[in-house]
Amino acid sequence: MKLLLRIAFQLAKVYWFITRPVSAGVRVLMIRDGQALLVRHTYQEGWFMPGGGIKHGETLVQAAHREAFEECGATLENLDLLGVYTQFFAHRNDQVILFYSDRFTLSGKSDAEIEQVAFFPLERLPEDTNPGHRRRIEEFGRGQLVKTGLW
Repeated sequence: MKLLLRIAFQLAKVYWFITRPVSAGVRVLMIRDGQALLVRHTYQEGWFMPGGGIKHGETLVQAAHREAFEECGATLENLDLLGVYTQFFAHRNDQVILFYSDRFTLSGKSDAEIEQVAFFPLERLPEDTNPGHRRRIEEFGRGQLVKTGLW
């Protein structure tokens, strides 16, 4: 299964090179006891905040709740907007909406695309944390990202 996901991801990168899509997605910075919850995917290297694409007809908040649940079995009790970022990766133009939650429960389950879920201290993230995700987490730790308290 892991090999199939890696092949599918590589084929998707070729497709993105040809079509140059613009997409929107969500990420959730989940903090508990000074530690960030991160996930490792089966199809790419590194650690990431839980998240993914927004489905047709889905709101940003619905997507954040769904992705947190699918990727790490999290049920979010609160959700704050931290910011909107643009990411250029593999010939895609991704608009990433970053949310924050510090009240959530974990079921211990995740979907097949997730290899590992773990908490890491904000000041000691794994070396292979995605660079953009690392920047956002470090900014949060320094108090540079402000929660909106919208939801």
